[in-house]
Amino acid sequence: MTYDLTISVARTLAKPNPTMTFIYVSGAGTDSTERGRMMWARVKGKIENTLLQIPFKAVYMFSLGFIQPLHGVRTKTKWYRAVYAIMGPLYPVWKLLFPKYVTTTECLGRAMLNVAKRGFLKSVLENQDINSICRDRA
Repeated sequence: MTYDLTISVARTLAKPNPTMTFIYVSGAGTDSTERGRMMWARVKGKIENTLLQIPFKAVYMFSLGFIQPLHGVRTKTKWYRAVYAIMGPLYPVWKLLFPKYVTTTECLGRAMLNVAKRGFLKSVLENQDINSICRDRA
């Protein structure tokens, strides 16, 4: 379903909008070889590879690690809420120790808008790229 729904929507949008920029939220550890051991990583990799073949003006994959929710954003998934309750207060520590792997909902949104408007040099953007775009192109 993850693959079929995403690709169906993308192909439907591309037909009348070939000048459109498509942004896909992926995940850190996505397997673009489609041969890895973890199924979710293979599926995400297959989605990314297929999206790059669809005739859009541009396609960008936001390959995310940890996202710190801001401004009252809360997940509806109980398990995620528990994880965020534990990890959230430690965000400054995660940001200090692992700056390449963490971002915030605000920075993600700003980066998506900036990339949609101005483009970017690479198709796959990691947290490090997202944070840089958020700071440099605000």
